[in-house]
Amino acid sequence: MLFGSLIFIVSIGAGIIASVAGFGIGSFITPLLAIVTGTGIAVAAVSIIHFLGTFLRFFFWRKHVNKKVLLGFGLASAAGGLAGALLHNVLFNEVLTIIFGCLLVFTGLSILTGLSDKLHFTGPFAWIAGGLSGFFGGLVGNQGGIRSAAMFGFELDRKEFIATATGIALLVDIARMPVYIATDMNALISISKLILIGSIGVLIGTFLGAWLLDKIPEKLFKKIVAALILIIGIFILVHGQ
Repeated sequence: MLFGSLIFIVSIGAGIIASVAGFGIGSFITPLLAIVTGTGIAVAAVSIIHFLGTFLRFFFWRKHVNKKVLLGFGLASAAGGLAGALLHNVLFNEVLTIIFGCLLVFTGLSILTGLSDKLHFTGPFAWIAGGLSGFFGGLVGNQGGIRSAAMFGFELDRKEFIATATGIALLVDIARMPVYIATDMNALISISKLILIGSIGVLIGTFLGAWLLDKIPEKLFKKIVAALILIIGIFILVHGQ
Protein backbone atom coordinates (compact mmCIF):
# COMPACT_ATOMS: atom_id res chain seq x y z
CA MET A 1 0.00 0.00 0.00
CA LEU A 2 1.62 3.21 -1.23
CA PHE A 3 -0.05 5.51 1.29
CA GLY A 4 0.92 3.19 4.15
CA SER A 5 4.56 3.32 3.01
CA LEU A 6 4.40 7.12 2.95
CA ILE A 7 2.96 7.17 6.48
CA PHE A 8 5.79 4.89 7.61
CA ILE A 9 8.54 7.09 6.11
CA VAL A 10 7.07 10.33 7.43
CA SER A 11 6.56 8.74 10.85
CA ILE A 12 10.23 7.77 11.08
CA GLY A 13 11.23 11.34 10.22
CA ALA A 14 8.72 12.75 12.72
CA GLY A 15 10.06 10.46 15.43
CA ILE A 16 13.62 11.64 14.79
CA ILE A 17 12.59 15.31 14.87
CA ALA A 18 10.56 14.83 18.06
CA SER A 19 13.54 13.22 19.79
CA VAL A 20 15.73 16.20 18.89
CA ALA A 21 13.25 19.07 19.35
CA GLY A 22 10.58 17.68 21.67
CA PHE A 23 7.82 17.98 19.07
CA GLY A 24 6.99 17.12 15.46
CA ILE A 25 4.95 13.92 15.46
CA GLY A 26 1.54 15.58 15.28
CA SER A 27 2.77 18.41 13.07
CA PHE A 28 3.87 16.14 10.22
CA ILE A 29 1.73 13.01 10.47
CA THR A 30 -1.64 14.69 11.14
CA PRO A 31 -1.95 16.62 7.82
CA LEU A 32 -0.77 13.59 5.86
CA LEU A 33 -3.24 11.22 7.50
CA ALA A 34 -5.99 13.83 7.15
CA ILE A 35 -5.82 13.39 3.37
CA VAL A 36 -7.69 10.09 3.73
CA THR A 37 -9.46 10.46 7.08
CA GLY A 38 -10.33 14.14 7.51
CA THR A 39 -8.66 16.35 10.10
CA GLY A 40 -10.78 15.44 13.13
CA ILE A 41 -10.13 11.70 12.83
CA ALA A 42 -6.47 12.30 11.96
CA VAL A 43 -5.96 14.28 15.17
CA ALA A 44 -7.51 11.45 17.17
CA ALA A 45 -5.49 8.74 15.40
CA VAL A 46 -2.19 10.57 15.72
CA SER A 47 -2.77 11.04 19.45
CA ILE A 48 -2.26 7.26 19.78
CA ILE A 49 0.90 7.30 17.65
CA HIS A 50 2.10 10.38 19.53
CA PHE A 51 1.54 8.73 22.91
CA LEU A 52 3.61 5.67 22.02
CA GLY A 53 6.54 7.70 20.66
CA THR A 54 6.39 10.12 23.58
CA PHE A 55 6.30 7.31 26.14
CA LEU A 56 9.45 5.75 24.64
CA ARG A 57 11.21 9.13 24.49
CA PHE A 58 10.28 9.82 28.11
CA PHE A 59 11.72 6.44 29.11
CA PHE A 60 15.05 7.43 27.52
CA TRP A 61 15.33 10.87 29.18
CA ARG A 62 13.24 10.52 32.37
CA LYS A 63 16.23 11.17 34.66
CA HIS A 64 16.68 14.66 33.20
CA VAL A 65 13.12 15.92 33.84
CA ASN A 66 12.85 19.29 35.60
CA LYS A 67 10.10 18.47 38.11
CA LYS A 68 9.28 22.09 38.91
CA VAL A 69 8.50 22.91 35.27
CA LEU A 70 6.72 19.59 34.79
CA LEU A 71 4.39 20.06 37.77
CA GLY A 72 3.62 23.72 37.00
CA PHE A 73 3.72 24.33 33.28
CA GLY A 74 3.07 20.64 32.58
CA LEU A 75 -0.10 20.19 34.63
CA ALA A 76 -1.52 23.38 33.13
CA SER A 77 -0.72 21.95 29.68
CA ALA A 78 -2.57 18.73 30.53
CA ALA A 79 -5.64 20.68 31.66
CA GLY A 80 -5.52 22.76 28.48
CA GLY A 81 -5.10 19.60 26.41
CA LEU A 82 -8.23 18.07 27.92
CA ALA A 83 -10.22 21.24 27.21
CA GLY A 84 -8.96 21.36 23.62
CA ALA A 85 -9.76 17.68 23.05
CA LEU A 86 -13.33 18.20 24.26
CA LEU A 87 -13.76 21.09 21.83
CA HIS A 88 -11.74 19.90 18.83
CA ASN A 89 -14.78 18.74 16.84
CA VAL A 90 -16.58 22.03 17.57
CA LEU A 91 -13.95 24.75 17.19
CA PHE A 92 -11.40 23.28 14.79
CA ASN A 93 -11.34 25.12 11.44
CA GLU A 94 -8.97 26.27 8.71
CA VAL A 95 -8.74 29.85 10.04
CA LEU A 96 -7.57 28.61 13.43
CA THR A 97 -4.92 26.47 11.76
CA ILE A 98 -3.60 29.46 9.79
CA ILE A 99 -3.49 31.64 12.92
CA PHE A 100 -1.60 28.87 14.69
CA GLY A 101 0.87 28.56 11.80
CA CYS A 102 1.50 32.32 11.86
CA LEU A 103 2.16 32.14 15.59
CA LEU A 104 4.75 29.41 15.07
CA VAL A 105 6.47 31.35 12.27
CA PHE A 106 6.64 34.46 14.45
CA THR A 107 7.95 32.44 17.39
CA GLY A 108 10.63 30.70 15.33
CA LEU A 109 11.84 33.99 13.89
CA SER A 110 11.81 35.63 17.34
CA ILE A 111 14.05 32.93 18.77
CA LEU A 112 16.43 32.90 15.81
CA THR A 113 16.82 36.69 15.87
CA GLY A 114 17.22 36.86 19.64
CA LEU A 115 14.00 38.84 20.10
CA SER A 116 12.71 36.28 22.62
CA ASP A 117 15.84 36.20 24.80
CA LYS A 118 14.28 38.42 27.45
CA LEU A 119 11.23 36.18 27.77
CA HIS A 120 11.06 34.29 31.08
CA PHE A 121 8.04 32.61 32.63
CA THR A 122 7.49 32.67 36.38
CA GLY A 123 4.48 32.23 38.64
CA PRO A 124 1.06 32.46 36.97
CA PHE A 125 2.57 33.30 33.56
CA ALA A 126 4.07 29.79 33.42
CA TRP A 127 0.66 28.25 34.12
CA ILE A 128 -1.02 30.45 31.49
CA ALA A 129 1.61 29.56 28.87
CA GLY A 130 1.26 25.88 29.73
CA GLY A 131 -2.53 25.96 29.56
CA LEU A 132 -2.58 27.70 26.18
CA SER A 133 -0.02 25.35 24.61
CA GLY A 134 -1.94 22.32 25.89
CA PHE A 135 -5.23 23.73 24.64
CA PHE A 136 -3.81 24.01 21.13
CA GLY A 137 -2.56 20.44 21.51
CA GLY A 138 -6.05 19.14 22.12
CA LEU A 139 -7.72 21.43 19.60
CA VAL A 140 -5.34 21.37 16.61
CA GLY A 141 -3.17 18.34 17.35
CA ASN A 142 0.06 20.37 16.95
CA GLN A 143 0.85 21.53 20.47
CA GLY A 144 4.54 20.63 20.38
CA GLY A 145 5.91 23.64 18.55
CA ILE A 146 4.14 26.22 20.69
CA ARG A 147 4.94 24.26 23.87
CA SER A 148 8.64 24.13 23.03
CA ALA A 149 8.60 27.82 22.17
CA ALA A 150 7.02 28.62 25.54
CA MET A 151 9.52 26.39 27.32
CA PHE A 152 12.40 28.56 26.14
CA GLY A 153 11.13 30.90 28.86
CA PHE A 154 12.73 28.50 31.35
CA GLU A 155 16.49 28.03 31.64
CA LEU A 156 17.00 24.38 30.76
CA ASP A 157 19.88 22.56 29.10
CA ARG A 158 19.07 20.48 26.02
CA LYS A 159 18.51 17.19 27.88
CA GLU A 160 16.37 18.86 30.55
CA PHE A 161 14.46 20.62 27.78
CA ILE A 162 13.72 17.43 25.82
CA ALA A 163 12.98 15.35 28.92
CA THR A 164 10.65 17.94 30.44
CA ALA A 165 8.92 18.72 27.13
CA THR A 166 8.41 14.99 26.66
CA GLY A 167 7.01 14.57 30.16
CA ILE A 168 4.59 17.42 29.54
CA ALA A 169 3.57 15.95 26.17
CA LEU A 170 2.88 12.66 27.94
CA LEU A 171 0.61 14.41 30.46
CA VAL A 172 -1.25 16.10 27.60
CA ASP A 173 -1.63 12.78 25.77
CA ILE A 174 -2.97 11.05 28.88
CA ALA A 175 -5.52 13.84 29.29
CA ARG A 176 -6.71 14.08 25.67
CA MET A 177 -6.37 10.58 24.20
CA PRO A 178 -9.27 8.93 26.11
CA VAL A 179 -11.58 11.70 24.86
CA TYR A 180 -10.58 11.08 21.25
CA ILE A 181 -10.95 7.31 21.60
CA ALA A 182 -14.37 7.58 23.22
CA THR A 183 -15.57 10.05 20.58
CA ASP A 184 -14.12 8.44 17.45
CA MET A 185 -13.76 4.75 18.38
CA ASN A 186 -15.36 3.26 15.23
CA ALA A 187 -13.40 5.50 12.86
CA LEU A 188 -10.15 4.68 14.65
CA ILE A 189 -10.79 0.95 14.38
CA SER A 190 -11.36 1.34 10.63
CA ILE A 191 -7.87 2.85 10.16
CA SER A 192 -6.11 0.71 12.77
CA LYS A 193 -3.62 -0.56 10.17
CA LEU A 194 -2.43 2.97 9.38
CA ILE A 195 -2.19 3.73 13.11
CA LEU A 196 -0.03 0.62 13.58
CA ILE A 197 2.24 1.55 10.64
CA GLY A 198 2.64 5.09 11.95
CA SER A 199 3.37 3.84 15.46
CA ILE A 200 6.12 1.49 14.29
CA GLY A 201 7.68 4.28 12.21
CA VAL A 202 7.64 6.75 15.12
CA LEU A 203 9.22 4.22 17.49
CA ILE A 204 12.04 3.57 15.01
CA GLY A 205 12.53 7.32 14.54
CA THR A 206 12.58 7.84 18.31
CA PHE A 207 15.46 5.39 18.70
CA LEU A 208 17.40 7.13 15.92
CA GLY A 209 16.66 10.59 17.28
CA ALA A 210 17.81 9.70 20.79
CA TRP A 211 21.21 8.78 19.34
CA LEU A 212 21.30 12.01 17.31
CA LEU A 213 20.49 14.29 20.26
CA ASP A 214 23.73 13.30 22.00
CA LYS A 215 25.67 14.52 18.95
CA ILE A 216 24.20 18.05 18.95
CA PRO A 217 26.31 20.75 20.68
CA GLU A 218 24.52 22.68 23.42
CA LYS A 219 25.12 26.02 21.65
CA LEU A 220 23.36 24.84 18.47
CA PHE A 221 20.41 23.19 20.17
CA LYS A 222 18.22 26.28 20.61
CA LYS A 223 18.77 27.40 17.01
CA ILE A 224 17.92 23.95 15.68
CA VAL A 225 14.68 23.84 17.66
CA ALA A 226 13.80 27.40 16.59
CA ALA A 227 14.42 26.51 12.94
CA LEU A 228 12.15 23.47 13.27
CA ILE A 229 9.43 25.62 14.85
CA LEU A 230 9.71 28.00 11.89
CA ILE A 231 9.62 25.14 9.35
CA ILE A 232 6.58 23.54 10.98
CA GLY A 233 4.82 26.91 11.07
CA ILE A 234 5.39 27.36 7.33
CA PHE A 235 4.31 23.77 6.70
CA ILE A 236 1.07 24.31 8.62
CA LEU A 237 0.39 27.55 6.74
CA VAL A 238 0.88 25.91 3.34
CA HIS A 239 -1.29 22.95 4.31
CA GLY A 240 -3.93 25.17 5.92
CA GLN A 241 -4.35 27.14 2.72
